[in-house]
Amino acid sequence: MKIAVLKERRADERRVAASPETVRKLIGLGATVAVETGAGVASGMTDAAYAEAGAVIAPSARAAAEGAAVVLKVRAPLAAGEEGAAEDELAVIPSGALLVGILNPYAAPQRIAAYAAAGITAFALELLPRITRAQTMDVLSSQANLAGYKAVLEAANLSKAFPLMMTAAGTVAPARVFVLGAGVAGLQAIATAKRLGAVVSATDVRPAAKEQVQSLGATFVMVENEESRQAETAGGYAREMSEDYKRQQAALVRETLRKQDIAITTALIPGRRAPVLITADMVAEMKPGAVIVDLAVDQGGNVEGSVPGEVVTTPNGVIIVGYRNMPARIASDASALYARNLLNFLTPLIDREKGALTIDLDDEIIAATCLTRDSDIVHPAFREAAAAAAAAAPPAPPPAPTPVPAAEAAQGGAVAAGGTEAVAQPAAKKAATRRAPRKTAPKATSAGTEGEAAAMPDQPDGGDGDNGAGGAKTGD
Repeated sequence: MKIAVLKERRADERRVAASPETVRKLIGLGATVAVETGAGVASGMTDAAYAEAGAVIAPSARAAAEGAAVVLKVRAPLAAGEEGAAEDELAVIPSGALLVGILNPYAAPQRIAAYAAAGITAFALELLPRITRAQTMDVLSSQANLAGYKAVLEAANLSKAFPLMMTAAGTVAPARVFVLGAGVAGLQAIATAKRLGAVVSATDVRPAAKEQVQSLGATFVMVENEESRQAETAGGYAREMSEDYKRQQAALVRETLRKQDIAITTALIPGRRAPVLITADMVAEMKPGAVIVDLAVDQGGNVEGSVPGEVVTTPNGVIIVGYRNMPARIASDASALYARNLLNFLTPLIDREKGALTIDLDDEIIAATCLTRDSDIVHPAFREAAAAAAAAAPPAPPPAPTPVPAAEAAQGGAVAAGGTEAVAQPAAKKAATRRAPRKTAPKATSAGTEGEAAAMPDQPDGGDGDNGAGGAKTGD
């Protein structure tokens, strides 16, 4: 059984889906591993290190994937023309192979149909269920941890000193850091800022987050009332809050932001645009030189004014950091953790005795992450969405009527000048006699109106358990 590791081709992606450590362990499970040349260079993992671990170094993605039963990726394969890609990456993946990665199906549902059409069995690991058995496979948590850590370091490069300093020239007050969303990324940001000596506060709509925030030495900022005590679902996720509660919380956040040197936002909602937590009016009231790091910029952003991939300075001197794909900015460790997640996902699927894969669609983890199999969309949410979209499509237009052949129209002899009408009338009558349609009642249809589309369903509970301000999932 061959496992292929392909090089990531997106401009902002420096991670790789396997490390020399996990390559060695995959070979120990009875697999052969092919790594595309240069796949790990941006993460500090050389071809020589992979070869030493036992991998075959392939000269191209096509060569690496040829004959592979499993293809490992960090991000979804690029379509031809997407981000300047010269060819469709799916074209190099063999039909029948497993594709495993962070496939982001809610953001690009059209890719799911492409996986099915290509005969690929696709697994999106960000859909892992929130169960104990899946914790070691949880790609969202492993990457969010590093994103929260790196966000604080990026802010520190642009802001004031973090710790309290007593010097001969005077005292330097500690930095004040406010974290919005206390999920995995948020909690790591709190811990990192505290280790650097900052005064830290945080907010989240889930009451359970209060104890977690305080355990790290931070102050919890939240409007506490009866609604807030019911803000968490049975699955540990944040509920959507009422408009009145949102107004109260926004007023509290606005007042807190005025005093901060750094703010870090981490709220994400699977399948939806990221919620806005800091409005332009709030930014305008922050002190000059304050820094905001928007970890949700790839999904629309938590901050009004953040720009994907850029650092911008507002007219009042606030710096907004919109770096895309924060985990890739610490690629070595992010790749090592991600590679272990994939190893832990694949290990139960590999039958060492038969040297083959065993896919049990009744398994909770498989059922939650499998998008396509045997050329069909099998994930319930996306299968139903595809069916709804097909039902909503407008009916096909009726076929155009068949024109009367010119030879028949001219039947009856040559037409002289001024005699066109006399010849055309018998021809038209003949055509009407032959082609008169049989009258039938119109058929009823359930198809939607033109341009109507099916709405993408919300993601069921699952993932890393990150929940954020404003009823959002954070830190992914």
